Amino acid sequence: MPRYLLVHIVRNTQFRVLCLSHVDAFQAHVQLSSPLFRTVEKIGNLSCAAAVASLIDHTLLKPEASREDIVRLCREAREHGFATVCVNPYWVSFAASQLRASGSKVCATIGFPLGANTSEIKAAEAASAIADGAAEIDMVLNIGALLSGETSYVEHEIRELAGIVHKSNALLKVILETCLLDDAQKRTACEIAVRAGADFVKTSTGFSKSGATAADVRLMREIAGDRAGVKASGGVRSLAVLREMVAAGANRIGTSSGVQILAELDHA
Repeated sequence: MPRYLLVHIVRNTQFRVLCLSHVDAFQAHVQLSSPLFRTVEKIGNLSCAAAVASLIDHTLLKPEASREDIVRLCREAREHGFATVCVNPYWVSFAASQLRASGSKVCATIGFPLGANTSEIKAAEAASAIADGAAEIDMVLNIGALLSGETSYVEHEIRELAGIVHKSNALLKVILETCLLDDAQKRTACEIAVRAGADFVKTSTGFSKSGATAADVRLMREIAGDRAGVKASGGVRSLAVLREMVAAGANRIGTSSGVQILAELDHA
């Protein structure tokens, strides 16, 4: 069986080798025209731990998370090579200090989890998180405004945050909270986010009625095409579900179960 070289492209177009072998029945192609992300086309079996870990935003957003919990989260990110740790804004500076000189970055949530903050508050949150060391921002779009037909407001808000984030060479992911939208609304939200400059569209906060589904990921990839990445989050707790989401078009996974998912590879 042929072997494929799996690489991760970062914003400055430098390449980082993730896995040289043991990627069974795996095909990947790199969108050179969109250097923010890797698009996986067909997956038979993700059996390389480094490749799986590189997809994961290692997440801890519970309000009761303690400093000791963040230390553990960052230690696991360093050990396994997760893409980021995803934390609430209060912990960004501390997490950045824990991950210094590692390959893992800090992702901060903004307007989380309801998306109903004003644009000014979201902009201030994003700027503060980036100043504290965040390399990626996961913002919740204004769901109520979207459902009220106030699409110009929604697009302007995302565009404003994209400007702030990109000025620091960081990434912006826009959370749609797909469980609250019908398919037409998902399409509209996805198109608005991509047009406004989002680097990723993301399914869910994990704090609403349900999380990611393969059908939603497939729809989001259809709209985003090669213009943006797709992050599946909420309910991704096993290797099988991760593979399902990637096969549907996700190229980033948000989960608090990354260590357990990698342990499944060890027992495969």
